[in-house]
Amino acid sequence: MIEMPPLKFVQTNGIRMGYYEAGPISDKPPMILCHGWPELAFSWRYQIKALSEAGLRVIAPDQRGYGATDRPEPVEDYDIEHLTGDLVGLLDHLNIDKAVFVGHDWGGFVVWQMPLRHIDRVAGVVGINTPHTNRAWADPIELLRARFGDKMYIVQFQDPAREPDRIFGSRVEQTFDAFMRKPAPRPPDAPAEEVVAGVGASPRVNLAFPQMIAGYDAKHDPRTPILSPEEKQVFVDNFTRTGFTGGINWYRNMSRNWMRSEGLDHTVRVPSLMIMAENDAVLPPSSADGMDKLIPDLEKYLVRDSGHWTQQEKPEEVSAKLIEWRRRRFE
Repeated sequence: MIEMPPLKFVQTNGIRMGYYEAGPISDKPPMILCHGWPELAFSWRYQIKALSEAGLRVIAPDQRGYGATDRPEPVEDYDIEHLTGDLVGLLDHLNIDKAVFVGHDWGGFVVWQMPLRHIDRVAGVVGINTPHTNRAWADPIELLRARFGDKMYIVQFQDPAREPDRIFGSRVEQTFDAFMRKPAPRPPDAPAEEVVAGVGASPRVNLAFPQMIAGYDAKHDPRTPILSPEEKQVFVDNFTRTGFTGGINWYRNMSRNWMRSEGLDHTVRVPSLMIMAENDAVLPPSSADGMDKLIPDLEKYLVRDSGHWTQQEKPEEVSAKLIEWRRRRFE
Protein backbone atom coordinates (compact mmCIF):
# COMPACT_ATOMS: atom_id res chain seq x y z
CA MET A 1 0.00 0.00 0.00
CA ILE A 2 1.29 3.47 -0.90
CA GLU A 3 2.11 5.43 2.23
CA MET A 4 0.90 8.98 2.70
CA PRO A 5 3.24 11.82 3.68
CA PRO A 6 3.14 12.94 7.33
CA LEU A 7 -0.18 14.41 8.43
CA LYS A 8 -0.03 18.17 9.08
CA PHE A 9 -2.60 20.58 10.46
CA VAL A 10 -3.69 24.15 9.75
CA GLN A 11 -6.17 26.47 11.46
CA THR A 12 -8.30 27.79 8.60
CA ASN A 13 -11.66 29.49 8.41
CA GLY A 14 -12.64 28.51 11.95
CA ILE A 15 -11.64 24.83 11.78
CA ARG A 16 -8.56 22.67 12.17
CA MET A 17 -7.84 21.00 8.83
CA GLY A 18 -5.60 17.99 8.32
CA TYR A 19 -3.58 17.86 5.10
CA TYR A 20 -0.74 16.02 3.38
CA GLU A 21 2.05 17.67 1.42
CA ALA A 22 4.80 16.36 -0.84
CA GLY A 23 7.17 17.62 -3.52
CA PRO A 24 9.51 20.63 -3.63
CA ILE A 25 8.35 23.77 -1.85
CA SER A 26 9.86 25.81 -4.68
CA ASP A 27 7.49 24.39 -7.31
CA LYS A 28 4.84 26.88 -8.44
CA PRO A 29 1.92 26.80 -8.77
CA PRO A 30 1.32 23.83 -6.48
CA MET A 31 -1.58 21.45 -7.06
CA ILE A 32 -4.29 21.19 -4.39
CA LEU A 33 -6.15 17.86 -4.61
CA CYS A 34 -9.75 17.93 -3.34
CA HIS A 35 -11.57 14.66 -2.71
CA GLY A 36 -15.26 13.77 -3.00
CA TRP A 37 -17.84 11.73 -1.08
CA PRO A 38 -17.34 9.39 0.68
CA GLU A 39 -13.59 9.81 0.37
CA LEU A 40 -10.48 11.24 2.00
CA ALA A 41 -7.18 12.82 1.03
CA PHE A 42 -6.05 9.17 0.96
CA SER A 43 -8.01 8.82 -2.31
CA TRP A 44 -5.16 10.79 -3.93
CA ARG A 45 -2.37 8.53 -2.64
CA TYR A 46 -1.26 7.51 -6.15
CA GLN A 47 -1.23 11.09 -7.44
CA ILE A 48 0.61 12.44 -4.39
CA LYS A 49 3.40 9.95 -5.02
CA ALA A 50 3.54 10.35 -8.81
CA LEU A 51 3.29 14.15 -8.91
CA SER A 52 5.80 14.72 -6.14
CA GLU A 53 8.26 12.29 -7.73
CA ALA A 54 7.86 14.28 -10.96
CA GLY A 55 9.03 17.40 -9.13
CA LEU A 56 5.62 18.97 -8.53
CA ARG A 57 4.39 20.29 -5.22
CA VAL A 58 1.14 18.65 -4.20
CA ILE A 59 -1.18 19.22 -1.21
CA ALA A 60 -4.20 17.06 -0.36
CA PRO A 61 -6.49 18.05 2.52
CA ASP A 62 -9.07 16.03 4.36
CA GLN A 63 -11.84 18.50 3.72
CA ARG A 64 -14.36 19.91 6.19
CA GLY A 65 -16.26 17.09 7.86
CA TYR A 66 -13.85 14.33 6.82
CA GLY A 67 -10.96 12.34 8.27
CA ALA A 68 -8.52 14.34 10.38
CA THR A 69 -10.39 17.63 9.83
CA ASP A 70 -12.98 19.17 12.15
CA ARG A 71 -16.68 18.40 11.77
CA PRO A 72 -18.72 21.43 12.89
CA GLU A 73 -22.29 20.74 13.97
CA PRO A 74 -24.30 23.42 12.06
CA VAL A 75 -25.37 22.26 8.59
CA GLU A 76 -24.82 25.78 7.20
CA ASP A 77 -21.11 25.47 8.05
CA TYR A 78 -20.78 23.17 5.03
CA ASP A 79 -21.98 25.56 2.32
CA ILE A 80 -19.84 26.39 -0.70
CA GLU A 81 -18.63 29.65 0.87
CA HIS A 82 -17.16 27.72 3.79
CA LEU A 83 -15.69 24.98 1.58
CA THR A 84 -13.93 27.41 -0.75
CA GLY A 85 -12.91 29.60 2.20
CA ASP A 86 -11.18 26.61 3.81
CA LEU A 87 -8.93 26.28 0.75
CA VAL A 88 -8.10 30.00 0.76
CA GLY A 89 -7.08 29.66 4.40
CA LEU A 90 -4.89 26.68 3.51
CA LEU A 91 -3.11 28.79 0.88
CA ASP A 92 -2.68 31.63 3.39
CA HIS A 93 -1.15 29.28 5.95
CA LEU A 94 1.33 27.91 3.41
CA ASN A 95 2.12 31.37 1.96
CA ILE A 96 0.92 30.28 -1.46
CA ASP A 97 -0.22 33.01 -3.83
CA LYS A 98 -2.01 30.85 -6.41
CA ALA A 99 -2.59 27.14 -6.93
CA VAL A 100 -4.02 24.73 -9.46
CA PHE A 101 -7.10 23.16 -7.87
CA VAL A 102 -7.92 19.56 -8.77
CA GLY A 103 -11.26 18.10 -7.68
CA HIS A 104 -13.03 14.77 -7.99
CA ASP A 105 -16.73 14.18 -7.32
CA TRP A 106 -17.87 16.79 -4.73
CA GLY A 107 -14.35 18.16 -4.70
CA GLY A 108 -14.93 18.99 -8.36
CA PHE A 109 -17.90 21.21 -7.53
CA VAL A 110 -15.72 23.03 -4.99
CA VAL A 111 -12.75 23.62 -7.30
CA TRP A 112 -14.95 24.90 -10.13
CA GLN A 113 -16.29 27.47 -7.65
CA MET A 114 -12.82 28.67 -6.69
CA PRO A 115 -12.23 30.87 -9.77
CA LEU A 116 -15.76 32.27 -9.47
CA ARG A 117 -15.26 33.35 -5.87
CA HIS A 118 -11.48 33.67 -5.36
CA ILE A 119 -10.03 34.30 -8.81
CA ASP A 120 -6.90 35.96 -7.42
CA ARG A 121 -5.88 32.66 -5.74
CA VAL A 122 -6.46 30.33 -8.71
CA ALA A 123 -3.92 29.55 -11.43
CA GLY A 124 -5.93 26.74 -13.01
CA VAL A 125 -8.63 24.13 -12.40
CA VAL A 126 -8.92 20.41 -13.13
CA GLY A 127 -12.26 18.66 -12.79
CA ILE A 128 -12.22 14.88 -12.59
CA ASN A 129 -15.63 13.42 -13.56
CA THR A 130 -17.42 16.50 -12.18
CA PRO A 131 -18.43 19.07 -14.81
CA HIS A 132 -18.77 22.81 -14.45
CA THR A 133 -22.30 23.94 -15.22
CA ASN A 134 -24.21 27.17 -15.25
CA ARG A 135 -26.56 27.95 -12.38
CA ALA A 136 -29.59 25.65 -12.52
CA TRP A 137 -32.86 27.29 -13.59
CA ALA A 138 -34.53 26.03 -10.39
CA ASP A 139 -33.60 24.60 -6.98
CA PRO A 140 -31.38 21.59 -7.82
CA ILE A 141 -32.96 19.38 -5.15
CA GLU A 142 -36.39 19.90 -6.66
CA LEU A 143 -35.01 19.19 -10.13
CA LEU A 144 -33.42 15.96 -8.91
CA ARG A 145 -36.61 14.97 -7.08
CA ALA A 146 -38.66 15.52 -10.24
CA ARG A 147 -36.23 13.57 -12.43
CA PHE A 148 -35.21 10.67 -10.16
CA GLY A 149 -37.84 10.54 -7.38
CA ASP A 150 -37.80 10.76 -3.59
CA LYS A 151 -35.50 7.74 -3.16
CA MET A 152 -32.64 9.32 -5.14
CA TYR A 153 -29.76 9.53 -2.66
CA ILE A 154 -29.20 13.30 -2.87
CA VAL A 155 -32.91 13.87 -2.25
CA GLN A 156 -32.83 11.41 0.68
CA PHE A 157 -29.81 13.24 2.11
CA GLN A 158 -32.05 16.26 2.73
CA ASP A 159 -33.90 14.27 5.43
CA PRO A 160 -33.52 16.23 8.69
CA ALA A 161 -33.85 12.97 10.65
CA ARG A 162 -30.53 11.89 9.10
CA GLU A 163 -31.63 8.33 8.43
CA PRO A 164 -29.10 7.91 5.55
CA ASP A 165 -26.31 8.91 7.96
CA ARG A 166 -27.34 6.13 10.32
CA ILE A 167 -27.61 3.53 7.56
CA PHE A 168 -24.10 4.22 6.29
CA GLY A 169 -22.66 4.71 9.77
CA SER A 170 -23.92 1.32 10.96
CA ARG A 171 -22.62 -0.46 7.84
CA VAL A 172 -19.27 1.18 7.17
CA GLU A 173 -17.51 -1.82 5.66
CA GLN A 174 -20.59 -2.67 3.56
CA THR A 175 -20.62 0.91 2.28
CA PHE A 176 -17.06 0.77 0.97
CA ASP A 177 -17.44 -2.80 -0.27
CA ALA A 178 -20.39 -1.67 -2.37
CA PHE A 179 -19.14 1.72 -3.59
CA MET A 180 -15.46 1.10 -4.28
CA ARG A 181 -15.77 -1.25 -7.24
CA LYS A 182 -15.39 -1.06 -10.98
CA PRO A 183 -18.74 -0.69 -12.72
CA ALA A 184 -20.56 -3.47 -14.48
CA PRO A 185 -20.08 -3.34 -18.27
CA ARG A 186 -22.37 -0.87 -20.00
CA PRO A 187 -24.68 -2.50 -22.54
CA PRO A 188 -24.10 -1.19 -26.08
CA ASP A 189 -27.81 -0.38 -26.40
CA ALA A 190 -28.05 1.44 -23.06
CA PRO A 191 -30.22 4.60 -23.21
CA ALA A 192 -28.52 7.97 -23.20
CA GLU A 193 -28.27 9.89 -19.92
CA GLU A 194 -30.28 13.02 -19.30
CA VAL A 195 -28.24 15.55 -17.32
CA VAL A 196 -30.15 17.24 -14.49
CA ALA A 197 -28.45 19.66 -12.05
CA GLY A 198 -25.05 18.25 -12.99
CA VAL A 199 -26.12 14.63 -12.47
CA GLY A 200 -26.51 12.56 -15.61
CA ALA A 201 -27.36 9.13 -14.27
CA SER A 202 -28.71 6.53 -16.61
CA PRO A 203 -32.21 5.19 -15.88
CA ARG A 204 -30.60 1.79 -15.28
CA VAL A 205 -28.72 3.03 -12.19
CA ASN A 206 -30.21 2.41 -8.74
CA LEU A 207 -29.75 5.76 -7.02
CA ALA A 208 -31.41 4.74 -3.73
CA PHE A 209 -27.96 4.33 -2.17
CA PRO A 210 -29.03 4.06 1.50
CA GLN A 211 -31.42 1.21 0.74
CA MET A 212 -28.87 -0.41 -1.56
CA ILE A 213 -26.30 -0.41 1.26
CA ALA A 214 -28.83 -1.67 3.80
CA GLY A 215 -29.46 -4.75 1.68
CA TYR A 216 -25.95 -5.24 0.32
CA ASP A 217 -23.96 -8.47 0.56
CA ALA A 218 -20.48 -8.44 -1.02
CA LYS A 219 -20.62 -12.21 -1.56
CA HIS A 220 -23.18 -11.68 -4.31
CA ASP A 221 -21.43 -8.77 -6.05
CA PRO A 222 -19.60 -9.80 -9.25
CA ARG A 223 -17.95 -6.40 -9.75
CA THR A 224 -14.19 -6.04 -9.18
CA PRO A 225 -13.05 -4.18 -6.03
CA ILE A 226 -10.67 -1.30 -6.65
CA LEU A 227 -9.21 -1.27 -3.11
CA SER A 228 -6.90 -3.78 -1.51
CA PRO A 229 -8.01 -5.00 1.93
CA GLU A 230 -5.42 -2.68 3.52
CA GLU A 231 -6.65 0.32 1.52
CA LYS A 232 -10.29 -0.39 2.31
CA GLN A 233 -9.41 -0.55 6.00
CA VAL A 234 -8.14 3.06 5.88
CA PHE A 235 -11.57 4.24 4.73
CA VAL A 236 -13.41 1.95 7.14
CA ASP A 237 -11.33 3.06 10.15
CA ASN A 238 -11.75 6.76 9.33
CA PHE A 239 -15.50 6.66 8.70
CA THR A 240 -16.11 4.40 11.69
CA ARG A 241 -14.55 7.17 13.79
CA THR A 242 -16.12 10.18 12.06
CA GLY A 243 -19.42 8.92 10.70
CA PHE A 244 -20.83 10.21 7.42
CA THR A 245 -22.77 13.30 8.53
CA GLY A 246 -19.99 15.81 7.79
CA GLY A 247 -19.77 14.80 4.15
CA ILE A 248 -23.53 14.45 3.71
CA ASN A 249 -23.93 17.99 5.06
CA TRP A 250 -22.30 19.21 1.82
CA TYR A 251 -25.37 17.87 0.01
CA ARG A 252 -27.68 19.50 2.55
CA ASN A 253 -26.42 22.89 1.33
CA MET A 254 -27.19 22.41 -2.36
CA SER A 255 -30.39 24.50 -2.20
CA ARG A 256 -28.64 27.12 -0.06
CA ASN A 257 -25.70 27.27 -2.47
CA TRP A 258 -28.09 27.67 -5.38
CA MET A 259 -30.02 30.49 -3.72
CA ARG A 260 -26.87 32.35 -2.69
CA SER A 261 -25.27 32.06 -6.15
CA GLU A 262 -27.87 34.23 -7.86
CA GLY A 263 -26.08 36.88 -9.90
CA LEU A 264 -22.70 35.12 -9.73
CA ASP A 265 -20.86 35.06 -13.06
CA HIS A 266 -20.24 31.37 -13.79
CA THR A 267 -17.55 31.95 -16.42
CA VAL A 268 -14.24 30.27 -15.50
CA ARG A 269 -11.38 32.51 -16.63
CA VAL A 270 -8.35 30.33 -15.92
CA PRO A 271 -6.77 27.42 -17.85
CA SER A 272 -8.91 24.35 -17.19
CA LEU A 273 -8.83 20.63 -17.80
CA MET A 274 -11.82 18.28 -17.66
CA ILE A 275 -10.96 14.60 -17.14
CA MET A 276 -13.95 12.38 -17.89
CA ALA A 277 -14.47 8.69 -17.12
CA GLU A 278 -16.04 6.59 -19.85
CA ASN A 279 -18.12 4.39 -17.54
CA ASP A 280 -19.09 6.75 -14.71
CA ALA A 281 -22.79 6.02 -14.23
CA VAL A 282 -23.59 9.14 -12.17
CA LEU A 283 -21.27 11.72 -13.79
CA PRO A 284 -20.98 10.42 -17.36
CA PRO A 285 -18.91 12.16 -20.05
CA SER A 286 -22.12 13.59 -21.50
CA SER A 287 -22.53 15.69 -18.34
CA ALA A 288 -19.53 17.74 -19.55
CA ASP A 289 -21.20 18.70 -22.83
CA GLY A 290 -21.33 22.45 -23.28
CA MET A 291 -18.62 23.30 -20.75
CA ASP A 292 -16.67 25.19 -23.40
CA LYS A 293 -19.41 27.85 -23.41
CA LEU A 294 -18.52 28.70 -19.80
CA ILE A 295 -14.77 28.05 -19.93
CA PRO A 296 -12.92 29.75 -22.80
CA ASP A 297 -9.64 27.92 -22.07
CA LEU A 298 -10.78 24.32 -21.68
CA GLU A 299 -9.23 20.98 -22.58
CA LYS A 300 -11.03 17.65 -22.26
CA TYR A 301 -9.54 14.21 -21.75
CA LEU A 302 -11.40 10.90 -21.67
CA VAL A 303 -10.21 8.01 -19.49
CA ARG A 304 -11.55 4.85 -21.07
CA ASP A 305 -12.69 1.78 -19.14
CA SER A 306 -13.02 3.68 -15.85
CA GLY A 307 -15.96 4.12 -13.55
CA HIS A 308 -16.51 6.83 -10.96
CA TRP A 309 -13.38 6.44 -8.82
CA THR A 310 -11.13 7.49 -11.67
CA GLN A 311 -7.96 8.53 -9.84
CA GLN A 312 -7.99 5.19 -7.98
CA GLU A 313 -9.18 3.00 -10.88
CA LYS A 314 -6.75 4.44 -13.46
CA PRO A 315 -4.09 6.06 -11.27
CA GLU A 316 -1.19 5.96 -13.73
CA GLU A 317 -3.21 7.51 -16.55
CA VAL A 318 -4.72 10.23 -14.37
CA SER A 319 -1.35 11.10 -12.82
CA ALA A 320 0.37 11.20 -16.21
CA LYS A 321 -2.27 13.56 -17.61
CA LEU A 322 -2.07 15.86 -14.59
CA ILE A 323 1.72 16.05 -14.89
CA GLU A 324 1.64 16.62 -18.66
CA TRP A 325 -1.02 19.35 -18.50
CA ARG A 326 0.51 21.10 -15.49
CA ARG A 327 3.97 21.23 -17.12
CA ARG A 328 2.65 22.35 -20.49
CA ARG A 329 0.47 25.13 -19.14
CA PHE A 330 2.51 26.46 -16.22
CA GLU A 331 6.21 26.00 -16.95
